[in-house]
Formats: sequence, structure tokens, C-alpha cells
Amino acid sequence: MKRMTGVALSCLLWVGVGCAQAAPAAAKATLVNAENRTVGTAVLAEAPGGVRIQLDLAGLPPGLHAVHIHEAGRCDPPDFKSAGGHFNPHAKHHGMKNPEGPHAGDLPNVAVGPDGTAHLDLLAVGVTLGEGETSLFHPGGTALVIHAGPDDDRTDPAGNSGARIACGVIER
Repeated sequence: MKRMTGVALSCLLWVGVGCAQAAPAAAKATLVNAENRTVGTAVLAEAPGGVRIQLDLAGLPPGLHAVHIHEAGRCDPPDFKSAGGHFNPHAKHHGMKNPEGPHAGDLPNVAVGPDGTAHLDLLAVGVTLGEGETSLFHPGGTALVIHAGPDDDRTDPAGNSGARIACGVIER
């Protein structure tokens, strides 16, 4: 019994280190490319200060790629423009390095290796899977989009990140 209490206490003290990974996902997205082939999955879960996103990708061009949450839950190939602009409920400017930003949908770049795979585990700050204006489940939904190039973290509207090469609707 003492051992069980110690393990439970450790989980409470170290949320996110391993114990929290066993929690069920509150949302997910399956990302597809322009040919409508699956190139990745995302698991999203509510976390203190935002939403934790675990992104696993395969079959993408090597190099740095921008990742953004877009304002519409649509991913019509081949260009994914149906996903709209970045999720931006507070009408900020684009970029984490922009003094008038960032958009709620601005996320770090993902580094895709020479084998076309990548893993990104991040906290999308200031968004929620719950209710309210920052909810990723607002009417019309949201999507995760991967761009052809990296985000420069300051240029409106999308950080000079290039074409949209993959997209996945965020679903419960």
C-alpha cells in the first residue's frame, strides 16, 4: 500500500514526465498530404496553460517545417486552403518573435529527418479543448497544418512558411 501511495504521489508531482502519458486523448487529428495519403497523427490533451500536442509524422520532405493551428476544421486537398488562416481569436499579429503576436495557432517548427519522419511534443499556449473563444472546438472547428518551409516567427500572415503540404482536422 505504501508503494502504491508513493507511485501515485510521484505521478501527481511529475505530471507530464510519464504518468500523464497514460491519460486518454481528448482530441486527435490524422494529417494527410496533397494526394490524400496519411502522413501523420496528432494527439491533443488539455494541459495547464494550454493544449499538449504530440505530433508524429512520416513521408514528409526533410528539413524544417512550420506547424500551425488553422481556424477552420476542413482539409480539402491539394492546397488545404479550406483550413483558412491561423487560429487567432485575439486578433494578434503572426509570430512568437513579433511584439504584437502571436496568433493562438502559432506553433514551433518541426524538424523532419532525412528519413521523412519527425516527432514534436509541444504545448499550444492559450488554447483549450473546453469552452470559450480559445476553444479548438469552436463552431467550424480547427485543423493542424504543416507548411513546406519553416516559420520565421514574425512575418504576417504565416511567417513566410510556404505552401500547405499536410493537413488534419482536430476531432474529439
